[in-house]
Formats: sequence, structure tokens, C-alpha cells
Amino acid sequence: MASLGELERAVMDLLWAGQEAATANRLRDLLAQDSAATDGIAGHQGKDLAVTTVLTVLSRLEKKGLVERERGTRPHRYQAVSSRADHTADLMHEALGSAPDREAVLARFIGSVSESEAATLRKLLGKN
Repeated sequence: MASLGELERAVMDLLWAGQEAATANRLRDLLAQDSAATDGIAGHQGKDLAVTTVLTVLSRLEKKGLVERERGTRPHRYQAVSSRADHTADLMHEALGSAPDREAVLARFIGSVSESEAATLRKLLGKN
């Protein structure tokens, strides 16, 4: 699974947080609101983020399999293919799969979680 750049992550955060698909213009407006409240996203301040830039990001995310486009509407609307939790789990599986000693990686991970996270792990593992 490909890693996300700063602007890609910002777009995905908006799509994951939204309840419905969004147009590139809507996403640009939301990004402008977010960047006006902070120091900007990926070097962009406020409304100077062009809709073509957002469309390029959406196209890249679509190629990565993270976003799907509703082609039956104009302008096209975009939505996340899976949830943030699914994406994070995929990243964790990818990282674990690339480790030569999976048991050691799991042991280090489990050793670094908080007590409440450990309790959640025990509870989840007990379900199977």
C-alpha cells in the first residue's frame, strides 16, 4: 500500500470524516478552511489551492485504490473506498509482512502499547 503525501492525507482525512461523496470543489473549500486555521497544507494557504491540484490528488488516490469516483454525476463526486481503520490495518499488515521476524515485531509492538490498549487486544483475541 502506497504511503500518502501531506495533501493526499488531508484529502483522505476529509473523505473519511464525511458522510457522503464530495466534489473536488467542495474538498478544495474544506481544505481552504482547514489551512486558514493552521499554517497551510502542503505549502498552500487558504483559497490559493487550485481545484486542478485537488483533482490531480484525487486522480492519484484513485490510482492507489483509495478513492472511487462517481462518474454518473457532473461534477464527479469522490468517496473513500474503505474506512480509515481499514486503511490503517492494511498499513500494519504491510509493515508486518515486510519484517523478516514477524514474532519479534509483534512482541515489540505489544510491549509498547498502553494498559488499556493491551486490555483491548486481550478482549479482541478472546473473541476468536
